[in-house]
Amino acid sequence: MVEIEIDGKKVEVQEGSMVMDAANKLGTYIPHFCYHKKLSIAANCRMCLVEVEKAPKPLPACATPVTPGMIVRSSSDKAVKAQKAVMEFLLINHPLDCPICDQGGECQLQDLAVGYGGTASRYEEEKRVVFHKDVGPLVSMEEMSRCIHCTRCVRFGQEIAGVMELGMLNRGEHSEITSFVGKTVDSELSGNMIDLCPVGALTSKPFRYSARTWELSRRKSVSAHDGLGSNLIVQVKNNKVMRVVPLENEEINECWISDKDRFSYEALNSTERLTKPMIKQGGQWQETDWQTALEYVAHGLRNVKHEHGADAIAAVAAPSATLEELTLLQRVIRGLGSDNVDFRLRQSDFRLDSAVKPWLGTSIVGFSQLKNVFVIGSFLRKDHPLLAARLRQSVKMGAKLSMLHAANDELLIKLSNNAVVAPSLWANFLAEVAVAVAAAKGVAKPAGLETVLASTKAEAIATSLLSGDSGVFLGNAATYHPDASKLHALAQWIAEVAGCKFGYLTEAANTVGGYLANAIPANNPKPVFTEAKKAYVVLHAEPLLDSAYPVQAKAALDQADMVVVMSPFKHGADYADVLLPISPFTETAGTFVNCEGRAQSFHGVVKPLGETRPAWKVLRVLGNLLGLENFDFETAESVRDSVLKKTDLTSELNNLAKIAPTVSVSEISGLERMADVGIYCTDAIVRRAESLQLTADARPPQAWISQSEAIKLGVVEGDMVKLSKVGSTLIPVGIDKSLPDTVVRVAAGHMLTANLDGMFGAIKLERA
Repeated sequence: MVEIEIDGKKVEVQEGSMVMDAANKLGTYIPHFCYHKKLSIAANCRMCLVEVEKAPKPLPACATPVTPGMIVRSSSDKAVKAQKAVMEFLLINHPLDCPICDQGGECQLQDLAVGYGGTASRYEEEKRVVFHKDVGPLVSMEEMSRCIHCTRCVRFGQEIAGVMELGMLNRGEHSEITSFVGKTVDSELSGNMIDLCPVGALTSKPFRYSARTWELSRRKSVSAHDGLGSNLIVQVKNNKVMRVVPLENEEINECWISDKDRFSYEALNSTERLTKPMIKQGGQWQETDWQTALEYVAHGLRNVKHEHGADAIAAVAAPSATLEELTLLQRVIRGLGSDNVDFRLRQSDFRLDSAVKPWLGTSIVGFSQLKNVFVIGSFLRKDHPLLAARLRQSVKMGAKLSMLHAANDELLIKLSNNAVVAPSLWANFLAEVAVAVAAAKGVAKPAGLETVLASTKAEAIATSLLSGDSGVFLGNAATYHPDASKLHALAQWIAEVAGCKFGYLTEAANTVGGYLANAIPANNPKPVFTEAKKAYVVLHAEPLLDSAYPVQAKAALDQADMVVVMSPFKHGADYADVLLPISPFTETAGTFVNCEGRAQSFHGVVKPLGETRPAWKVLRVLGNLLGLENFDFETAESVRDSVLKKTDLTSELNNLAKIAPTVSVSEISGLERMADVGIYCTDAIVRRAESLQLTADARPPQAWISQSEAIKLGVVEGDMVKLSKVGSTLIPVGIDKSLPDTVVRVAAGHMLTANLDGMFGAIKLERA
């Protein structure tokens, strides 16, 4: 440790720290623009000049290392004079457009100009003009004349997002920040550049000119999209969500959020919002009041139970429903005597006993500190943007990442080992890794794997895992896999023998909470729509887009006597009998349990729209109308407390199954499907966010095939092909040279591909 003195106060910091770090530790503010605690040092704004005793001239606090006995003055005449001189330079070319600037009121330059700027400029020359750039639907670069070249946006892209999408052109007064020729900014973390920009050069395109910062109320919330549970600040004006920005939490999302969390709020104000209960009578939809609608639902459910038995009733929910909603939904269904309730709509293998309640298996911080990580079946960047960002930082610090997947997407992370094999062969590859681990540890191979021989790649992954501080993690694609239980058994055996952490990169905001709420069948190990039921209650889900078997789902819903859709949006009009408008996460209190088993409760940030009601209240009233017991909850908190008895939930979660590892016997001859779910197609809210749907990541699905398969079929990129898998669809073909020859990659979660049943397995492809 090194002791220095700043403005008469002594402080001890680590050797190699900068003066700025010491000042932060003391709580002494030194003005700055280019410095940011999460980015590398650029020292190009010079605003943080301070006086250091015995130094001939002021030095930048962000780039001056501490030395023993150093004496620093941050607000002496010499320092302040230097800071004012820098400010004068920064303002030479800065336009005087604060009244119309979106950053007005939350602008670092504005704040510091009050203390360090002059009352008038000595420069009379014309200010320079920098032309605007169009970099896509999310980030606005309309007023680049405001840019002060702090390069925070450039460094963020390079260091955190992993892709340098912006850079600096020219020198001196001709310098400007720009994207690469004709390219848009497509990173799934691009919106963080808006927060980082200390002036109004980069602003939010969807929010532009819609409100002033001092008109907005700020309210805390939790992301409803991926399994991380990012902490948010939702900004509200006139009972309408206007903007979403990150709430800093080092243990979860640091100071970042993904674009999905940031821009999906547009859907909350969409024209597709359902605002009144509706009942279908004689094929016509009619608006009604809540009392009538709920009595109609209760009567219908009682009738189905009376005529067909309780087993004819089923409920499906989205894994982004809150803990309270899932708890009351399963209580209603079980109160009626049925066991058919599930939120795992994209899962197709249920052979793992229900003792498994999957979670990350470690804390998020612990995950980012692992030295050797093996991820199985995950579109890492798109499925878990912020976990991928943490891994990116770990790998830069020397950690090793190995992947097993059927696609070789650009993760923007240096991979130590990368096995790209067809999904039907994943279990076989894991068996090879298991055999290599067994050989290295000198233990017997698992029973049934005696004849398996390890490839060099499998041996390399085994060596990496055995070098300590390791983790094996199953991604979303591994969870959806038709042999998910085999993948789990092999991965668990590898992790246990190699002494690694073992867990799941969970799919949605409340996947872990769904297990805790017991919203799964106790003894029905089948995909939810396999057997058609007479009555369905659908909560937050869109079965044709959220299910692994959309054709099966559609058939089951069409045959049902009664389908109740509880959703914030108008959908399901062709198969539903009742539409109940329920609150999205911004209009209700609730709890999400994230991947690390952390329960995070939140309150509604705006009043429910129209006659929308929180789903937990609707389910409570429905329980009362059906005469069920234990439905006397007054608040969302009382529902939560009835489920979460402990503060440490990890003791209730469990990744370990009593299941022996076996090898897969591949029966797929010909082509097989691998489905990803597009980052902006994951749930009902994201699918309706207009700006997100204009991004490159939201382009309509294509059938991606390998180069050799394209030659065999005689197709070129852009040709139309017919895909058949139970149903069929016509879509353009794309060529991905990294795909295995037998794999056809077709995205799920989109209406264009909702005719294809099953996210994996044999698929037929022919020229259209």
